[in-house]
Amino acid sequence: MKTLKFDVAVIGAGSAGMSAYRAAKAHGKSVVLIEGGPYGTTCARVGCMPSKLLIAAAEAAHAISAAPGFGVHAGAVRIDGKAVMQRVKSERDRFVGFVVQGVESIDTAERLRSYARFTSAQSLQVGDDTQVHAERIVIATGSTPQTPEELRGLGKRLITSDDVFAWDDLPVSVAVIGAGVIGLELGLALQRLGVRVALFARSGRLAQLHDDDVNQTAIDCIGSELDLRLHTSIVAAKQVGEQVECVSRHADGSERTEHYQYVLAATGRSPNVANIGLETTGLKLDARGIPLFDPLTMQCGDSAIFIAGDVDNDRPLLHEAADEGRIAGDNAGHFPNVVAGLRRAALMVAFTDPQIAIVGQTSRTLKTKQFECGQVSFADQGRSRVMLQNRGLLKVYGERGTHRFLGAEMIGPRAEHLAHLLAWACQSEMTVEQMLSMPFYHPVIEEGLRTALRELKENLLKNRDAIEHCTDCTPGT
Repeated sequence: MKTLKFDVAVIGAGSAGMSAYRAAKAHGKSVVLIEGGPYGTTCARVGCMPSKLLIAAAEAAHAISAAPGFGVHAGAVRIDGKAVMQRVKSERDRFVGFVVQGVESIDTAERLRSYARFTSAQSLQVGDDTQVHAERIVIATGSTPQTPEELRGLGKRLITSDDVFAWDDLPVSVAVIGAGVIGLELGLALQRLGVRVALFARSGRLAQLHDDDVNQTAIDCIGSELDLRLHTSIVAAKQVGEQVECVSRHADGSERTEHYQYVLAATGRSPNVANIGLETTGLKLDARGIPLFDPLTMQCGDSAIFIAGDVDNDRPLLHEAADEGRIAGDNAGHFPNVVAGLRRAALMVAFTDPQIAIVGQTSRTLKTKQFECGQVSFADQGRSRVMLQNRGLLKVYGERGTHRFLGAEMIGPRAEHLAHLLAWACQSEMTVEQMLSMPFYHPVIEEGLRTALRELKENLLKNRDAIEHCTDCTPGT
């Protein structure tokens, strides 16, 4: 048995793990990066990048079908599924290659290729023949797609988002289970690429939207193209030849039996905390087996163990994983001097069409606070109509008294860009008045944002407490 000693050990070479490694190394510490799976982040291999490549192909197909609205007429659309998937995979491999180069540039003495398991709070068993002792350890083991128990008998006909990007050709039909970001993005993209798709969800919410009006607008917009089966669950499924026979049940009790080539489980991801020996560390765990941690320092309790990325089940997004990894690695590097790191304003984008985005706080988290709302429909917004993308709704939230901008929920054209502007304003703690003092070009979609902010300002002023208007309300005035 070989024994190695390091100041810091990082388990996992994904986005969070790589950030943690670099941050700890910046303190001049000896650091080892341990990875048992393939190099290349979830984002590059099976997440953000390949999904956007598929979506880009779908947008190209949709642009042809939408062209007659401008008086432009093309010939019959022909989608070459093999060519679509070839480009997706070749470009995906290019992105993965950059990530792999970054990992392989690390000194081989500081890289171990095997799975790690805690044997104590400061020791790891790596593979069968190596023990690692480290004063501080960062857990960055990522997550794995969930597969519903009732569907696991479908064999190769049950797939996850990871499997989609291994296809050599597009399938004929897919039943998508789950109305989160992954299910909506892949479902709509496949539909636009000529695949028969139905999306099933037990709830009536799309992509984490909490505002009822924005959510209903999203249902109307996306449901105009994609067969949405909300408040519906798959109650039975079996493989019949090369297809899956699915029995679905709506909330009203009605049932339907249909056949699909694949069932795509898009019901979320599970943190990779099983079988890594956390029970030997003395850490307190939550109901899902995740160590309790401080989201500002990424420290687990008062230990020398830190956690970062999808494994902590906090904000499973690439930019958040990179931030958490940097904070965890930095604190591991100068432990026991643990300090709070920068956590940015919440920002989520679903690359549907129209796009869905959430910034800062939502109507759900604001219910206990004093806030007002402003909104704009994109139905008659100038630039949106010019582009024939005039669908959607934006709601913005502001705090009474301070008039500080708090957050937004939206579905609309180019929402990814609106969301970034609003995230910057939210993190800068700008007031609504300050936001309205900024330049707005014409004609741009951002003019719709200005309309919503103006309404928000009016509502904040309208609901100002009477005492704010009184110059002197002392007795005897």
